[in-house]
Amino acid sequence: MRLSHSALAVLVSGLLAATPALAADHEVHMKNQGADGTMVFEPGYLKVAPGDTVTFVPEDAAHNSHAVFTPAGAEAWQGQLNEKITVTLSKEGVYLYQCDPHMPLGMVGVIQVGAAGNLDAAKKKADALSAGMAMNKDRFAKYLAEVK
Repeated sequence: MRLSHSALAVLVSGLLAATPALAADHEVHMKNQGADGTMVFEPGYLKVAPGDTVTFVPEDAAHNSHAVFTPAGAEAWQGQLNEKITVTLSKEGVYLYQCDPHMPLGMVGVIQVGAAGNLDAAKKKADALSAGMAMNKDRFAKYLAEVK
């Protein structure tokens, strides 16, 4: 069976249009206690593909997710306390986020979307934010060490 050029073009267009349907949804749980200690996002480091979504799920009261550093041109998010929030991450790079009320306790996380072209800038921002933490000052550094 041979396809004409126009039939092949329609087939390729259809496949390209279906590509967003392949995007994955990842969950990050906001917890008082987890594998990395108290006041954590689980997982604290997550690598996703461009176009994937991340849903932040509150498991305990008084948590939110707030992007405090994003790649250039990426949209930041700020979730409300005790509410689930889903974000679509389309720009490649490193994203840093925090729980606003528990940031001093080191409740932070890192998401890598595709290539980490802004890693050096993310590390500088993380160092500045970590200086204001009373606990878990090494959390950002630990998660950023996983970025490849």
